[in-house]
Amino acid sequence: MWWFQQGLSFLPVALVVWSAASFVFSYITAIVLHHVDPLVPYISDTGTIPPERCLFGIMLNISAFLGMATMYVRYKQVYALSPEKSKIIKLNKIGLTLGLMSCFGLCIIANFQKCILYYVHVVGACLTFGVGAVYMLVQTVLSYLMQPEVHSKDVFWIRLAALLWCCSSIVSMFVSSVVLYSGLYGTNLVQKLHWDPQEKGYTAHLISTVSEWSLAFSFLSFFLTYIRDFQKISLRAVVSLHGQTLYDTPQSFVTDEQTLLIAGSI
Repeated sequence: MWWFQQGLSFLPVALVVWSAASFVFSYITAIVLHHVDPLVPYISDTGTIPPERCLFGIMLNISAFLGMATMYVRYKQVYALSPEKSKIIKLNKIGLTLGLMSCFGLCIIANFQKCILYYVHVVGACLTFGVGAVYMLVQTVLSYLMQPEVHSKDVFWIRLAALLWCCSSIVSMFVSSVVLYSGLYGTNLVQKLHWDPQEKGYTAHLISTVSEWSLAFSFLSFFLTYIRDFQKISLRAVVSLHGQTLYDTPQSFVTDEQTLLIAGSI
């Protein structure tokens, strides 16, 4: 059995590989068609013009689905490993909620392009990266609380390093973007896909784009740390039949409803 076939480790592997491929394929397509500059464009710029916009959108939607599945499995794993620790249980639920919000933001990024609905796209980016960074923080704290019984110290330090990488990228991108779009270097820069290195604001633009790519890969690096954990977990569905056909009303259900009616619960 290959390492990625053990347990559910294929989920974080698929999430990381597919997400990286969605960035790379749309970037290559946009470069080949001369829609963006080869030197580090915004990730969103590589998914603005058809046909790369279509590829970018559908691949990121699948990434969002893989992200939801990965975060749910992580939630179930932590819940199973710490059934009686209220602090961990509470943080675990918060982490799942934040993770699902981040995945929803990724869907917004995929379907509302930067040059068409800019402010909606920004909301999606804030959900994906801002809320996603808080999700990473919660999972890092959980890793700290669960060591050394469940997690090794190495896992905690690696996740902490990915979190610090993510936070530094967010700060760098925010500061450079504020400077770039402050009005000092012209207006309507949101629609600008081609930059001349001699233009004013090019340095701020380059710092902003590099920071965005760095931020994206810090997220992917964080999910790589789930692989070893997921090798030791599996999920299965248990089907319970309450009748011989799909149209039978189980007698137990009828009894329960009658009991609730008598008790005045419904």
